[in-house]
Amino acid sequence: MNETGFPNEETIAEFQKALMISPFHRWLGLKAVMVAREQIEIALPWREEFVANTAIEATHGGILAALIDLTGLYAVRAAGGIVSATADLRVDYHRPATRGTVLARGMVVKLGRRISTADVRVTDTSQVLLASGRGAYLAQ
Repeated sequence: MNETGFPNEETIAEFQKALMISPFHRWLGLKAVMVAREQIEIALPWREEFVANTAIEATHGGILAALIDLTGLYAVRAAGGIVSATADLRVDYHRPATRGTVLARGMVVKLGRRISTADVRVTDTSQVLLASGRGAYLAQ
């Protein structure tokens, strides 16, 4: 952390390293873009393998749900929480995610001793809302 209490570039690199431990996260091609107190932003570059609807080249909802889940989990980690598992996940789809990078921003709603909660918004690079969700995460 720097003198303001916010994570610095080294912390972003640390979160990126943690993201890359999971083979699934490596396959997704995730990139930690921003880490701050109780929030994180993760970029997901578009890949043809994500497409479920070939007519409009829309990303499969399961990919977006996974992005919401892991972004919420890493937001809790950014707040100092230690997560063992996802207890609950809610996802709402607003628009199709088509070609282009999507950005997921997770913010902690409540950091608890047993369960923590985070909200996540997924947008395109123009900040158009594509999906949103909330995760509840069990502490270790």
